[in-house]
Amino acid sequence: MKRRKFIAASSMLGLSSVSSVLAAESAPKAEKEVYELRSYELKMGGMGRLEAYLQNVLIPAMNRLGVTKIGVFKEVGKDEPAKLHLLLVYPSQGNYFQIKTQLKTDAEFIKAAETYHQTPVDKAIYDRVSSSLMLAFDGMPQLMTPAKEPRIMELRTYEGYNEDAVRRKIKMFNDSEITIFNKTGLHIVFFGEVLIGSRMPCLTYMLTFKDMEERNANWAKFSADPDWKQVSQATEYANTVSRIERIFLEPTAYSYI
Repeated sequence: MKRRKFIAASSMLGLSSVSSVLAAESAPKAEKEVYELRSYELKMGGMGRLEAYLQNVLIPAMNRLGVTKIGVFKEVGKDEPAKLHLLLVYPSQGNYFQIKTQLKTDAEFIKAAETYHQTPVDKAIYDRVSSSLMLAFDGMPQLMTPAKEPRIMELRTYEGYNEDAVRRKIKMFNDSEITIFNKTGLHIVFFGEVLIGSRMPCLTYMLTFKDMEERNANWAKFSADPDWKQVSQATEYANTVSRIERIFLEPTAYSYI
């Protein structure tokens, strides 16, 4: 009798364990966000007018349509011509196309944007806008909003010599590097696989630090980390990055990110 009770109890424990595993596997995963990054190359005197449009017209309209995470950044160093970078965070891939369509027919936005859209050609605000569209990584499906305090942002783009090289680098981040970043104080804002952009194939990510001193110290920690040294020697990740572009940004006073 005792043996039968033990077997029954063991069976129930086994079923419970299986149920836990199945529940974990079937638990809904966080939907991956979509990131649209626009870089405006401004004409002399265009910064104030563009900022007025973003702050008073575009951002309120995007907020109404469900895009609440928006970052606006200026480049550290004040290069000429000046540039302004706009990051729009869409909750999902479907939302991206839906919101882009809705904005075209949003009466409040259309009216508020009249002055901006009717800018005379001899008073153009910018020379060009370059943009990229990104899908969040599996290992970090949603953007981490930094604290509202003085800080710098580091925006990095890794190009690969072909699509498989970028795929392997993304796998490296998902499987190992994101964890090592977190451990060594490389404060992640987002990781994005670039779907459309000017430097394809590539990936882009953003980090944040309180200042350059913290940035330099924590990158040194990362470089010396034994886990990083081990994973960086793995043959499956060899030759994944052919070129790195890096720029430093500072958020505007009205930036959410």
